[in-house]
Amino acid sequence: MFTLLAMSAGEITGIIIACVVVLALIAVIFGVLPVRIWFRALVSGVKVPMARLIGMKWRGVKVATIVDAYISASKAGLNVTIDELETHVLAKGDAIKVVNALISAHSANIKLEPETARAIDLAGRDVLNAVKVSVNPKVIETPPISAIAKDGIELRVKARVTVRANITRLIGGAGEDTIIARIGEGIVTTVGSAESHKDVLENPDQISKTVLNKGLDNGTAFEILSIDIADIDVGRNIGAQLQMDQAEADKRIAEAKAEERRAMAVALEQEMKAKSQEMRALVIEAEAEVPKAMAKALRDGNLGVMDYYNMQNVQADTAMRNSLTGNEPEKTDKKK
Repeated sequence: MFTLLAMSAGEITGIIIACVVVLALIAVIFGVLPVRIWFRALVSGVKVPMARLIGMKWRGVKVATIVDAYISASKAGLNVTIDELETHVLAKGDAIKVVNALISAHSANIKLEPETARAIDLAGRDVLNAVKVSVNPKVIETPPISAIAKDGIELRVKARVTVRANITRLIGGAGEDTIIARIGEGIVTTVGSAESHKDVLENPDQISKTVLNKGLDNGTAFEILSIDIADIDVGRNIGAQLQMDQAEADKRIAEAKAEERRAMAVALEQEMKAKSQEMRALVIEAEAEVPKAMAKALRDGNLGVMDYYNMQNVQADTAMRNSLTGNEPEKTDKKK
C-alpha cells in the first residue's frame, strides 16, 4: 500500500517536472523565435520563411513592422518584396507609410513606383500626405501682403492658392514657402504696375491672371490649380506720407542752412567789430602823437604861433559841425 502511494507520488512529481520543462521550452521558443509573427503571416496568406524572420530579428530590425507592411502590400497586389522593405527600414525609412502611399496611389490610378515612394520618404517628405494632396487638392492661404499702387495707396491683399502635389517633382522640388513667396512677389508686381488702387479694387481678378501667367509652380513640388483673392484692404497713403517726410526733411535742411548763415553773419560782425576796435585804437594812438609832434615843431621853429591858432580854429569848427549833425565821436562811443 505504501509502495503504491510512493510510486504514485513519484509519477506525479515526474509529470509536474515534465510539464514545467515543456512550458519553459515553449516560453523560450516564443521568446527567441518570432513564431507569433510567422503564424500571422501564414494565416494572412503570405509565406515568410522562419529563417528569414530570425535573421531580421538578429539584425535588429522591427520584424513586426516589416511583416505587417509586406502583408498589406501583398493583399493590395503591389509588386513589393520583403527584401526591399527591410532595406528601406534599415535606411531609417517608414515602411508602413510607403506601403500605404503606394496603396492609395494604386487605388486612385496615380502612377507611383515603389522606388520613387521610398526615395521620397528617405528625402524627408511625407509621401502618404503627398498622395493625399495629389488626390484631394490643398488650399494654401497667404498672409496679408502689402503692395503699393502708382498713386501711392497701400493695399493689403490675402490670397487662397489651390495646389495639387506633383509626385514626380517631390524629390528636389520647393515647398509651400516658395509658393507663398512667389505669390507675394506676383501680387506686389501687379498692384505696383496699376495706375490707381481703384483699378485693383474694381478688378481683383487681374492679380490672379497675372500671377497664374508667371508659372509660379515651376521647380516646386506642387501644381497651382487656381489663385483666388480672398480679401483686399486699403491701407495708408504712402505717397502722401513720403511727401510729408520729404517736406519735413527739406524744412530741417533749410533751417540748418539758415542757422549756418546766421552763425556766419554773427562771426563776420564780431570780426568787423574787432577790426573797428583795432583801427580805433590805432587812431587814438596816432592822435596821441599829434601834440607831441606839434610841441616838437614849435621847439624846432617849424610851426609858428599863428599856425597853431589856425589849427585850433579848424578843430573847433570841426567839433561844432559834428555836434550839429550828431556825429560826435566821443558820444557815439559812450552809447556803444
